[in-house]
Amino acid sequence: MHRYQILIEYVGSSFVGWQIQKRGNSIQKTIQSTLSKLLKQKITLHGSGRTDAGVHALEQSAHFDVKNKISNINKLIKSLNFFLNLKMISIINIKKKNLNFHARYSAKERSYLFLIQNRISPSTINKDREWHIRKKLDLNLIKKGSKKLIGTHDFSTFRASNCNAKSSIKTINKIIIKKSKNQIKLKFKSKSFLKNQVRSMVGCLKYLGEKKWNLKKFENVFKSKNRKKCAPPAPACGLYLEKIIY
Repeated sequence: MHRYQILIEYVGSSFVGWQIQKRGNSIQKTIQSTLSKLLKQKITLHGSGRTDAGVHALEQSAHFDVKNKISNINKLIKSLNFFLNLKMISIINIKKKNLNFHARYSAKERSYLFLIQNRISPSTINKDREWHIRKKLDLNLIKKGSKKLIGTHDFSTFRASNCNAKSSIKTINKIIIKKSKNQIKLKFKSKSFLKNQVRSMVGCLKYLGEKKWNLKKFENVFKSKNRKKCAPPAPACGLYLEKIIY
């Protein structure tokens, strides 16, 4: 048995998410079926984590096992992209790994990026690939709020009701916020996240940036551990799985 890591870029707009679902097209199923056809054997793809419907990836990581060593990796990448590029999926790389490697359990850190377009007019170029917010956001307030989230905390406020994680305690290693012209980039780094955590945090930071909430209110909502007090989560279209660190 031979194990390979596969690095994937995709636009999630037309998919039901990464994970195979009973209905609709998933990214996992789309790549898995194409790999199975090309390698002429049943392939099971194991992802580093699930991205929800509409969420994109700059570099999702997954692994799969094959009976025989792949003789020409570049040829396989080209063949995969021939079928997948039309579906807005691109295979960036395939790497040989030892059998101890696991795309999900070997991960040391996950990095997510959220894009906001903060101007009156929505972007046509980045349609469905960022969150358009008309009201001018106070970037300094957003940065102050984000600092409250760094470290080890109970993130129950930002946890989806159907989240399966055993614990709501997570550690955020780093949050980087930058603005270029009208685009705001928020980067979150952690070993793992709860379901909807990043989008929920961004939704609350937006309330802070709009001055619907002050810093004290933001902090109280976070510490309440009460999902009902959370601001509406940011839309999936602005969220990108950026990178998995091993």
